[in-house]
Amino acid sequence: MSRLSVVIPAYNEELMVGKTCRVLREVLTGAGIDYELVLVNDGSRDNTWEEIVKAGKKDRNILGVHFSRNFGKEAAVFAGLAQAGGDVVAVMDCDLQHPPQTLIEMYHLWEEGYEVIEGVKKSRGKESAIHKKSADFFYGIMTKATKVDMRNASDFKMMDRKAVNSILSMPERNMFFRATSSWVGYKTTHVFFEVQEREAGESKWSTWSLVKYAFTNIVAFTTVPLQFVTIVGLVCFLCSLVLIVYSLIQYFTGAAVAGYTTTLIVLLLIGSGIMVSLGIIGYYIAKIYEEVKRRPRYIVSKVIRGSEDVYDQANHD
Repeated sequence: MSRLSVVIPAYNEELMVGKTCRVLREVLTGAGIDYELVLVNDGSRDNTWEEIVKAGKKDRNILGVHFSRNFGKEAAVFAGLAQAGGDVVAVMDCDLQHPPQTLIEMYHLWEEGYEVIEGVKKSRGKESAIHKKSADFFYGIMTKATKVDMRNASDFKMMDRKAVNSILSMPERNMFFRATSSWVGYKTTHVFFEVQEREAGESKWSTWSLVKYAFTNIVAFTTVPLQFVTIVGLVCFLCSLVLIVYSLIQYFTGAAVAGYTTTLIVLLLIGSGIMVSLGIIGYYIAKIYEEVKRRPRYIVSKVIRGSEDVYDQANHD
């Protein structure tokens, strides 16, 4: 019988871990699906790991992965994919905003032969206008980079084992799972879902953390910002040409040139363009530096299967 692995990254989710495991067990068992739940504790500062251990004692199908510190959601997703042993693997959030019942629909589509089943939001839920506009801008760039419509994309998806293996075989350290899972191709379909309201706890994403997350993933997956550098250079060049032509006309017609103001504008314009360009190039160089160091995406300190320790870093030093 085919087995489904559900990868669940968890960061400061002590209030939701127990319920999420219980709901998934009821939904998947009721549908007759053999499953395992891979919960990855991403260096939580609360009692998330203790709750995962407690849930493991109740359900042998729970695999708990404990990071040595916080490495971020992307690292947690890839750690879960690496630990998952199912024939098909799903990824979903721990807060139950991704409806567990949709997993059954995804699983049946996989049985029909689809290899990547994307979860697509019907709407973005209760978000501010600024957040929605920012998300639309970000996914617009990613859509152009991946040639896949990502405007309502999410981390909620299900993938055949060979699609998972293809993703895990990629050597780069800075990866954007949401885009990478689309980039690998394979026979793909999608299901629509309504984003559920969070029942407990609070979102771990501030506006600033979302901005950093977006920029990091854009740089990790596309060279569009570098093309922006070229555009900034061209704009500065054109503006400079206009000012040169204007100054020459003023000179030959005998009109006085407002030297200080013109010089100040030119210097500020070109200087700003250079600083922005250097900042973007510098960020790419920093990412190249991280790649060539070949540090691991994450460090696992402990793994449990049910109530048993599978791996403990303390016993491997």
